[in-house]
Amino acid sequence: MDHDAYSDTYIKGILGEVKTIAMVGASPNSVRPSYFVMKYMLSKGYDVWPINPGHAGKEILGQPVHAALHDLPETPDMIDIFRNSAAAALIVDDILASSMRPKVIWMQLTVRNDEAARKAEDVGIKVVMNRCPKIEYGRLSGEIGWAGVNSRTISSRRPAMKGGFQHRGLRPSDKS
Repeated sequence: MDHDAYSDTYIKGILGEVKTIAMVGASPNSVRPSYFVMKYMLSKGYDVWPINPGHAGKEILGQPVHAALHDLPETPDMIDIFRNSAAAALIVDDILASSMRPKVIWMQLTVRNDEAARKAEDVGIKVVMNRCPKIEYGRLSGEIGWAGVNSRTISSRRPAMKGGFQHRGLRPSDKS
């Protein structure tokens, strides 16, 4: 896998396939990127399970916070890592040492660890590094263009106007 250039088909396939996301490093602080990424992904119909040992037993955006991945009730489809690159390697090693096999390990913007990616891919787990699922979802759905940002996606589809968040997205929302 070329981790310097992901195809739109690869990213869109991942975002269309996953339903549950464990967010390692989720923060209850509303100005932190993990908070607004979590809020956005929840609004798009994903189930997001925050992982943060310092806030375990509390809630973030109405979702119970778990101390660690092994505390989750089931294996998530995707693990989104909001930690630095060195920590990402340790998280991937922990995943591989357990019986947990998510479909995808996603490392956030500025997070990249090629060795960890290779290990995960060797056991059949898809990997995305140095990308944000919120940005990718908005770009691929055309939403990001509403703010005047070039999404590199041309479409003549007209958005259906609804109350609240717009769901013009990649997959239908179960919660809209």
